[in-house]
Amino acid sequence: MDFAFTPEEERFRQELKEFLRRELPEWWRGMFVHDDRVFPQTRRFCQELAERGWLTMAWPPEHGGQNASVWKQAILREEMWAHEEPRGPQYMNLNYIGPCIMRYGTEEQKRRFLPPMAKGTVIWTQGFSEPEAGSDLASVRTRAEEVADGFVVNGQKIWSSYADAPADWCFLLVRTDPSAPKHRGLSVLLVDMRTPGITVRPIDSMAGPHELNEIFFDDVKVPRNCLLGEKNRGWEIVTAGLAFERAGIARYARAGRVIELLTEYVQQTHCDGQPLAANLDVRRKLAELRVRYEAARLLNYRAISLQARGQVPVVEASIARLHNTQLEQLVGHVGMEILGLGGLLTHADPQAPLSGSVYRQWVRNIPTTIAAGTLEIQKNIIAAQGLGLPRQR
Repeated sequence: MDFAFTPEEERFRQELKEFLRRELPEWWRGMFVHDDRVFPQTRRFCQELAERGWLTMAWPPEHGGQNASVWKQAILREEMWAHEEPRGPQYMNLNYIGPCIMRYGTEEQKRRFLPPMAKGTVIWTQGFSEPEAGSDLASVRTRAEEVADGFVVNGQKIWSSYADAPADWCFLLVRTDPSAPKHRGLSVLLVDMRTPGITVRPIDSMAGPHELNEIFFDDVKVPRNCLLGEKNRGWEIVTAGLAFERAGIARYARAGRVIELLTEYVQQTHCDGQPLAANLDVRRKLAELRVRYEAARLLNYRAISLQARGQVPVVEASIARLHNTQLEQLVGHVGMEILGLGGLLTHADPQAPLSGSVYRQWVRNIPTTIAAGTLEIQKNIIAAQGLGLPRQR
């Protein structure tokens, strides 16, 4: 397959890079840092993207987009992740929550929920995993009991990013038929996070400033018009959403940027009278990283090519996700090996090599192979749906 970008697409990439150089403040280091300026900055930035028509460019015009190709959207996605994702929480709206509403929502739901996403004025969180239902997502117990005017929700969700941003809405997976087989009794609700009965509690993690939360639902009333798709058909929606999410995060682009920084560092840094770049072990490690980066990028492009044809790239997205997350972790580990003890210095130390970006790459990606489905889950999807292998008995 030829995944070369057109001259017009390459001009857009250069225009976008110039825009990022002008608009991103010097202090920007990504979302999950101790800095009160982060979320206001992401909101301003997304509204600037929306004004230029770039935030949801690949969406249909009736939903606030420009009907641009998914490849042009992929360029924007790559540059965003290479610059520490200045869109913040909005990438979830763009990558899978919005597309799921387009695919499964009613016309009224599309008119209600998609325009605020296209304007960059709304934050969503995801309510999928639970304390007893992580990798086995279909085992969720959060219950939505049907009543005359909608549903009453009770239960707990965990690992919900941006819930305390605060999120405005939650894309919530619930059990609506406890007597049905576990994959068939699930539904998706679109829940207003300001509804009485919702409690959000932050979760501390070893990855630094927290990004994760648990959400408790105590007799939360959800109107019937906030049911997405058919009742008890939520597993189909979630499967599509996870595929869009896995293909929609250009993690390889951020890893590629750190590889570039490390390459510059070893050329400019000397040890025993020679540049580090002359060390054969260093050269081998960086070359291997570059090869893995190219493989991850092309696997992502394969998934994107299916999206461009209107398909849901379930297996291809899992393959890409597996390579992306392992690449991210490996870049952090190799970076630490090259920088030595200096790699443990954060951006707060003026002597930190590469402004602490390697430490950030290392610590931020400890949980990467768990998020959006563990490596084991991705391999099971590839084995069962890609290779047609039987489930383990």
